Amino acid sequence: MCETYSKDGTPHPTNKRYSCDRIMERYILHRVAEDFGVIVTLDPKPMPGDWNGAGGHCNFSTSRMKAENGMKVMEEAIQRLEKRHKEHIILYDPSGGVDNSRRLTGLHETAHIDQFFWGVAHRGASIRIPRGVAQAGRGYLEDRRPSSNGDPYLVCEALVRTAVLDDWTDFDWTNMPSKP
Repeated sequence: MCETYSKDGTPHPTNKRYSCDRIMERYILHRVAEDFGVIVTLDPKPMPGDWNGAGGHCNFSTSRMKAENGMKVMEEAIQRLEKRHKEHIILYDPSGGVDNSRRLTGLHETAHIDQFFWGVAHRGASIRIPRGVAQAGRGYLEDRRPSSNGDPYLVCEALVRTAVLDDWTDFDWTNMPSKP
């Protein structure tokens, strides 16, 4: 979903396409619901209780992750993601992590919001590598931290800045709900 850069280092259009598709899907959902008198919420946990809530998981890869020895590239990206966990949590929901804190409890196939870990086929991890990907030694990873009401543009930007560029120097925190 968040394929980012081509082999020559130029931006890959799928990144913007993913984000635009999510925005349009949400618009269509709201319009159809309006026609039927139904109210839609994208809140990750609109009702309290003993249940998992709704995430906006993002499957992420680069051409290097899908190439020979891609697992090593994914592990390097995961190390960078761990170092920037707090920034990602802030950007992964519009309330700076408040909405997601109700979902990322460490229960119901989620990692706790304050912890970061990854695993192969581990549905309770922050970052999950599917079993087939691990067996192939290349492919994609799944970031399970984004909330269902997250801004897909910010999710993709955070992933690109951390996993690909490893650069946050010019990120503008001015209009963000909180700062790391």
